[in-house]
Amino acid sequence: MRAAVKILYEDEDFLAVDKPAGRLVIPGGAPGEVALVDELSAERGQKLWVVHRLDRDASGIVLFAKNAAAHRAACLEFERRRAQKRYWAAVLGRLAEDEGEIRQPLREYGSGRAGVDPRGKPAQTRYRVVERLDSATLLEVEPLTGRRHQVRAHLYWLGHPVLGDRLYGQERPVGKAPRLMLHACGLVIKPEGRRTVAVSSELPEDFREVLEELRREKGRS
Repeated sequence: MRAAVKILYEDEDFLAVDKPAGRLVIPGGAPGEVALVDELSAERGQKLWVVHRLDRDASGIVLFAKNAAAHRAACLEFERRRAQKRYWAAVLGRLAEDEGEIRQPLREYGSGRAGVDPRGKPAQTRYRVVERLDSATLLEVEPLTGRRHQVRAHLYWLGHPVLGDRLYGQERPVGKAPRLMLHACGLVIKPEGRRTVAVSSELPEDFREVLEELRREKGRS
């Protein structure tokens, strides 16, 4: 039986949950696979609207709206780039610089991948180094736009793909990590006429286990 999804925040308009890696947010997976939005709607006996998506293999914060008006207000914050999003990402290799910003347009392809392309849409991602390990770097990442696979595609372009990525990287999964090392850890939005929604999520156990193994490798080197 699937474990219950942890609720991180709830008010009269919004519900934020802690999505485990491997869960699909919206319908479109394998036959019979229940998307998170449908599961939660059924459990609560009310329709929920998806405010933003999170990749299946990533973990962390997903925000739902409880009514159409709240959904419109929240989506407007994302469209106007006023939503503040933060991720933890463990990437392959050691970054030399302590922080940086990637401004490269992204284009979606029929394969489901996205890539840097001058014909793509503007995309902007900030990052800063949290910890340097022997063969990897832990980053705090802030996507300032909301393109599909933005963080993964930008970090791959930078030459430091996310560990565990099965779409972006020369070796797949990158670094042979058992999961995608990308976690949505923070979200703040201020929908017009509604209270501020501020949500945080701690690193899940499977993410921490991979980090600890990387730290042990650094200690042995």
